[in-house]
Amino acid sequence: MDNDEIFNVFFREKPAMMLIGLKNAKGAVYASSLAKSVDCTYSHVVKILQEMQKAGLVNFEKQGRLKLLTLTKNGQDVAEHMDQIRNLL
Repeated sequence: MDNDEIFNVFFREKPAMMLIGLKNAKGAVYASSLAKSVDCTYSHVVKILQEMQKAGLVNFEKQGRLKLLTLTKNGQDVAEHMDQIRNLL
C-alpha cells in the first residue's frame, strides 16, 4: 500500500476517530465497541481495521470468539499525531 492510499484512508472522519479511540481506550477494545463509539456500522469498522492492519498500525488478538484490538508502536505514533492535529483545529 503506497502513502497516497494510506493517507486517503486516515484523513476521513471515521478512520481518524477510530484510531484516536483506540489510543484513548481505557480497557479492552473490540470492533463492535469501536463501531458504537464512532457511530459506524460493524462491517465498515472491520473493513477499515483490516486496512489499518495491512498498514501495520493495528493488531488483532484473538481471545476466544472475540478479537481484541491494539495499536502497534507505529499506530500509537500516528494516533498521537492525529490527536494533536485535531486539537489544533
